[in-house]
Amino acid sequence: MFNYLKMELNGSNIIQLPKNYDRRGSLSVVEEITNIPFEIKRTYWIYDVPGGEVRGGHAYRQNEEFIIALSGSFDVILDNGVLRTTYSLNRSYYGLYVPKGVWRQMVNFSTNSLALIMSSIPFDPGDYIYDYEHFKELSNGKM
Repeated sequence: MFNYLKMELNGSNIIQLPKNYDRRGSLSVVEEITNIPFEIKRTYWIYDVPGGEVRGGHAYRQNEEFIIALSGSFDVILDNGVLRTTYSLNRSYYGLYVPKGVWRQMVNFSTNSLALIMSSIPFDPGDYIYDYEHFKELSNGKM
C-alpha cells in the first residue's frame, strides 16, 4: 500500500512512489487509493515561480493534497497551529501527503522547478482558509 518514509505533523508524510527504471530511463506512477490515501478529483501544477516568491499561505477545511517536485526543488512548510515542519521535495519519486486542516506554504523554488499537486476535491473557494489567525482559532477546535 503506501510506502511512508516518516510520519509527521497531523499525518502528513513523504510517500515513496514506485520507481521503475531500465536503460531507457525511469518511470514513476501515482494511483489514487493505491499510492495515495484519497481519490484524485483535481490536478494542477505550479511553475515559473520567480526567485523569492511564496506559494500557498492557506489551509483547507476538507481538501487533501499530494505534492510532487517533478522537476527542480522546493520546500513545503506545514503548520498545524502549534507545530511547524519543513519538507524539502527534490525527487520525482517522492511526494508529500498533506491532510486537511494544515496550513501550507511552498518556498525556495529552484530555477525551472515544477510542482504537481493532486487534490481530493474539485476547486472550491469556500474550502480555503486564508487568514492565519482564523486558522489557528479553528485548529484549536480541531476543525
